[in-house]
Amino acid sequence: MSLLEYNEIKERKYIIYENEPYEVLSSHVFRKQQRKPVNATKLKNLITGSVKEISFHVSEKVEEAEIDSKEIKYLYNNKSSLPADRQGEYWFSEPNDPSKRFSLKAEVVGPAGQFLKANTVVSILTFQGRHIGLKLPIKVELKVVEAPPAVKGDTAKGGTKQVKLETGAYINAPLFINEGEVIRINTETGEYVERA
Repeated sequence: MSLLEYNEIKERKYIIYENEPYEVLSSHVFRKQQRKPVNATKLKNLITGSVKEISFHVSEKVEEAEIDSKEIKYLYNNKSSLPADRQGEYWFSEPNDPSKRFSLKAEVVGPAGQFLKANTVVSILTFQGRHIGLKLPIKVELKVVEAPPAVKGDTAKGGTKQVKLETGAYINAPLFINEGEVIRINTETGEYVERA
């Protein structure tokens, strides 16, 4: 296990803070007048999903978290026709062996689950033998299955409308997007990027 100096705590690193794994979302090393430098960071808890702003000082070191990553294939998720304790389960398998199936709870999958399409290969993150989340590609292409027609002159809402994607997710897209089109979505922000 390696220790990171205060200025090595940078974006996309995984660290252990207060005995829990965090992903560093942003970091900024700066100096206030005559004081020693400080690294102001934004950290995302990989278990709870909460985000904290923490400042690390020159004398501080943190442990780098050993996060294991493995490729898995998304199969399907259980809808509301099942008992309450079985709802919200996402089923996956090993990429080349569909017989090796396992499920993850919706809390582990997180908000990215709304952009999962059948047979998509994603990475599962594991910390100390415990599944803590998924890593999707930053951009995914999904088909629009429902899009209200654009009304001429209707730009009071900023020129966007809500469209439904093939995965069941709803996002805001520009007025010119129509049903049947394939669009790119940023899975980290949940926002429309462009037509595919």
